Amino acid sequence: MLCRQLNLFSQTIVAIDGSKFKAVNNRDRNFTSAKMKRRLGQVDKKIAEYLTELDEADQGEPDVTEAQSQGLQEKISALKEKKQRLKKLEAQMLEAPDKQVSLTDPDCRSMQTRGTGIVGYNVQTAVDVKHHLIPAHGVTNSGSDRNQLYSMADKARTALGVESLEVLADAGYFNGKEIVACEDDEITAYVPKSNTSNSKAEGRFSKEDFQYIAEDDEYRCPADQRLIYSGDTFDKKSQKNLRLYRTSGCRDCKIKEQCTTGKERRISRWEHEDVLDVMQQRLEENPEKMLLRKQTVEHPYGTFKDWMGATHFQMRTLDNVKTEMSLHVLAYNMKRAIKLLGVRTLIEAIQA
Repeated sequence: MLCRQLNLFSQTIVAIDGSKFKAVNNRDRNFTSAKMKRRLGQVDKKIAEYLTELDEADQGEPDVTEAQSQGLQEKISALKEKKQRLKKLEAQMLEAPDKQVSLTDPDCRSMQTRGTGIVGYNVQTAVDVKHHLIPAHGVTNSGSDRNQLYSMADKARTALGVESLEVLADAGYFNGKEIVACEDDEITAYVPKSNTSNSKAEGRFSKEDFQYIAEDDEYRCPADQRLIYSGDTFDKKSQKNLRLYRTSGCRDCKIKEQCTTGKERRISRWEHEDVLDVMQQRLEENPEKMLLRKQTVEHPYGTFKDWMGATHFQMRTLDNVKTEMSLHVLAYNMKRAIKLLGVRTLIEAIQA
């Protein structure tokens, strides 16, 4: 509210991003299905090794055998007890919705980061492009940013006190439903499409190589053939209504091997894909938006992690971690305001 009164926000554009922060939970005290399978496998392997050593000891000298056997049996017993504890944790893990369990902080989760993993939380921020102040933030224990775009944009718009807003985000936020929700609510999104095409990875044409002709509701392929509408379907995985397009010209096509391994190439189109097409056109017309996003949103995370040290969060459980992050954001915004206005001006504004 104070930043709005002092005209410190652009009131038009924010950049949204997420970053993983460590929780008060060692990686060894977090269990996923893969980790549990690996841990149990290690215990079973060690038990088998000790049993082999026990058999070998039984065939040795009597005075040596007794001492060796006792030591090996104690190790085997300890490993069997450890296996029982792991089995109990496995049952608890399998009952969890995301098939994960953390022992120190029950709300934190194992998340993928660049090159490695982290046990922690996903911190979301919406950063204003004018002075890099943070009008909105959030903390989630979901490792993906895919479903965060609209909620963060809506929080930022409310905090800024405006009706319409532009939001900039990276490809990790590309989600058709989230983008449509923004467009329906006067939030203009700039989010590059993530390239997940198997065809492209295998050296064949992807959907982006096919031109959609809106007036005819058809696609033009790289061989200049038309793919015409052939029906509708509902995709259960994405929960989307799709329109299907196909062509009968694939059989005699000279570049068919570059296009499909099947009898004919088919294209599907989401019922709201026109919204994504308009956004893509905006991105192509305004390439500087992605540079602005990078310049705006990445600096605050570096500042937070420097303040918080190598361990990051000190609190446990999601509600307490949210409170801790709120205090960091408050301190960050106050320091930014002091830098911009000076202490005296800020105190006078608070008193007014």
